[in-house]
Amino acid sequence: MTDLKNIPDYVPGHGLLKGKRVVITAAAGTGIGFAAAKKCIEEGAQVFISDIHEGRLQKAQDTLEAETGQRPDYAICNVTVQEDVDALIAAAAKSLGGIDVVINNAGLGGTADLVDMTDEQWMVVMDVTLNGCFRVNRAAMQFMKTNGGGVIVNNASVLGWRAQKGQAHYAAAKAGVMALTRCAGVEGAEFGVRVNAVAPSLALHPFLHKVTSKELLAELEAKEAYGRGSEVWEQANVMVFLASDYSSYMTGEVISTSSQRA
Repeated sequence: MTDLKNIPDYVPGHGLLKGKRVVITAAAGTGIGFAAAKKCIEEGAQVFISDIHEGRLQKAQDTLEAETGQRPDYAICNVTVQEDVDALIAAAAKSLGGIDVVINNAGLGGTADLVDMTDEQWMVVMDVTLNGCFRVNRAAMQFMKTNGGGVIVNNASVLGWRAQKGQAHYAAAKAGVMALTRCAGVEGAEFGVRVNAVAPSLALHPFLHKVTSKELLAELEAKEAYGRGSEVWEQANVMVFLASDYSSYMTGEVISTSSQRA
């Protein structure tokens, strides 16, 4: 079980993103995307959020306004639909007056042994987690190439390195996100766009508890050096670092945001 005494104090903002205009996908709910939106606001950014769930987006707006004083605009976006992705970038640029950072957080998991996995199970995870990442990166890089550069932060996973039963589709998709990040980073360097990624191991939030057994969560937490999963804001802290000028020499890199890489 998680020992609450091991959880560090929440880190306050230090102005790392002052004046930056940040777009965050999959920012509704209680996961890493929402935590990233909150942290970016606390670090001085103007934020635009998106998700596929409008009701949860509106709740995210309300919560962010209550907790930070900023009420971000939003757009509904299904990252499996290119028209949605293009519309998101256009709407965010109009709302914010430009885009400096895109935090690409959308992804979909699941559990199925390879011998039993259907084509549909494989393809839906690939389309959201890998192809969706590609679509957002492409649209963001196209905008940034003609608008003075920018930063993209992708969300990968340690499963891109690590084997885990029942996770062949998700692990393959996240390994693809890592490779995409490396190639995009090299290409983007030619026109002032940095692309990096975080690779979380276990980030705890209420939705994860709903879809994962207590036994499996306990097993995964026991493998971490701290004996606990991370808080979602601990993942967001590293995303903020990658989005900020403090990581100006980094591109095409994947940071393991874990207490145990493999």
